[in-house]
Amino acid sequence: MAYTDVTLDDASEITSQANLSRVNQIEHLSGGWANSNYLLHLSDESKVVLKIWNERTPKQVEELLVITSWLVKEGVPTPAPIRFNNNELMIIKNGLAWTLLPYVESKWLESDEKSLFTLGCSQAKLHATNPPPTLGTDFSMGFSLFEKLFKHAEENEQWTDFLVMLKNQYDGLKMVRFDELPSGVIHGDLFSDNVLGGPEKIDAILDFEEVCIGPFAFDLVMTFVGFGWQDGKPISNRWQAILSGYETVRKLEPIEEESLEKLHTFATLSIAAWRYWQFVINMPHTEHTNRYVEMVERLNKTLPF
Repeated sequence: MAYTDVTLDDASEITSQANLSRVNQIEHLSGGWANSNYLLHLSDESKVVLKIWNERTPKQVEELLVITSWLVKEGVPTPAPIRFNNNELMIIKNGLAWTLLPYVESKWLESDEKSLFTLGCSQAKLHATNPPPTLGTDFSMGFSLFEKLFKHAEENEQWTDFLVMLKNQYDGLKMVRFDELPSGVIHGDLFSDNVLGGPEKIDAILDFEEVCIGPFAFDLVMTFVGFGWQDGKPISNRWQAILSGYETVRKLEPIEEESLEKLHTFATLSIAAWRYWQFVINMPHTEHTNRYVEMVERLNKTLPF
């Protein structure tokens, strides 16, 4: 979903500032609900990705690019931001951060068991990386977003059934001691439009916009939220594939196993809350208005853990 239209001249102006060739063709990329993403076909037949950060301030983007660059050096398979001639990782245009990334020739990861096993391995390796010094603990789709929704509902007298339910769940989840769980670098949003690869290899993990220090087991169940459901039902074989791959690198501790159900509730509500904020409040009256309902309907299903 693009928010910023880009002309050939706009794109060529940006690539020239990174000593790259002129742009011959612009192709809108799928995914990226909070940004504008374009594949740029250059005159030398190479390709790069242009990302315009519509919902992050330049300062927030700068901090995230530093974190991403750190993770690349740690061996995480994610594209390293391209530096511009001024040695910066972004260009400010019309008040927004514009960045360039290498284009990864691959396909979105599918949900077959071998691919999910490989994803589990990669996720465990991500969890083993040394955290960037600047990485914080706030998961932006979690409690801070819930509280933002509650404030909006209070100020506008818009306490819908969903927000009342979310508030009740929030009160219970705040009592859970997630801070006692093993924690470190987590992605926070490993859905199918954020992973490129296949059964043998993960080519790239994309969009570290929710990256933070958080519970490993929470990140793991979020991956199940993203990959493990079909036709409104949890697929136990998919969970076992993710977990089996993960545990080839790192075994879950008993305290984590005991927390999986509550963590799954938190993860599911986080996605529902983000979709509600984005498509009910921030960008209403689109075909995506009711996307949050998919997550709400998962809350009472029997889980494979």
